[in-house]
Amino acid sequence: MPALTFLASSPRVAPGQLTWPAWHTLRTADRVLTGSAEHPQLPYIAAAGIEIEVTDPDATSLVRAASDAAVVWLAAEDGDEALMRAVGTALIGMDDPPEVEVVHGAYDLPGARFLDLITVMATLRRECPWDREQTHASLAPYLLEEAYEVVDTIESGDLEALREELGDVLMQVAFHAEVSEDFTVDDVAEGIVDKLVRRHPHVFGDVTVADADEVNANWDKIKSVERGEDASIFHGVPMGQPALSLAAKLQRRAAKAGAPKELFSDEGTGAELFALVNRLREEGRDPEAELRAAARRFHDRVRDWEDADDEA
Repeated sequence: MPALTFLASSPRVAPGQLTWPAWHTLRTADRVLTGSAEHPQLPYIAAAGIEIEVTDPDATSLVRAASDAAVVWLAAEDGDEALMRAVGTALIGMDDPPEVEVVHGAYDLPGARFLDLITVMATLRRECPWDREQTHASLAPYLLEEAYEVVDTIESGDLEALREELGDVLMQVAFHAEVSEDFTVDDVAEGIVDKLVRRHPHVFGDVTVADADEVNANWDKIKSVERGEDASIFHGVPMGQPALSLAAKLQRRAAKAGAPKELFSDEGTGAELFALVNRLREEGRDPEAELRAAARRFHDRVRDWEDADDEA
């Protein structure tokens, strides 16, 4: 049956890993055409005994060929969208135009676009003067800034902005992996995958839990084993984080370890704040979040006062 089929495949899926409908389309076609002898799918299609013609991507010629034969156009990695639009234009006004359809030969797996990010970061590191100069130390402030912007969008409820800000954080992770000479982004991913599997034996092993509290208890036990018997209970706590968050984190660690109550007392100018953090923690409240919420309310009140003052 005369028809023109655009066969598209994802560049993020290994060549040759085509769907059954794609192989069926290729095997039943009268002609299979493509625009480049370097197309990554060519060796695999040729190995299946399917003859491929390399020709210029010309819309008029394609439409003419498909008028009396079943023609498959093996699209380039970018999808040949411009060619598809040109074919649509060429079909206008034809008395008996051939049927045109698109068959997807390979679909992206979840997370496949992360490969695009890795490719872009490698290109930037190689070709952009600014990116080439960056180090872990020079990038650290940007990572903090992007993380704070994520928190800000969560608190504001702006989910579209959250998507964008999470992308900025993800870019920072990929950037650090690209900068490093000691590890790759695959090493980073492998490390966190191993940790997640190891710390979720109730999902990936034979441990049974009743509720989220037992999950947390198991998590802490596994972390303790990982740290080793001689490690401090404060192992891994970043001392450079904001003071309220730091105080709360240290207090939580100490409380879980059974530290005596008198150790939570302090003297000096920070004692009252430290005591307040302890009280909020015991009430199950996050002191950093409480202060941020108060600061946000103050921000809104002052903005309202400014607006009212401008209108007066």
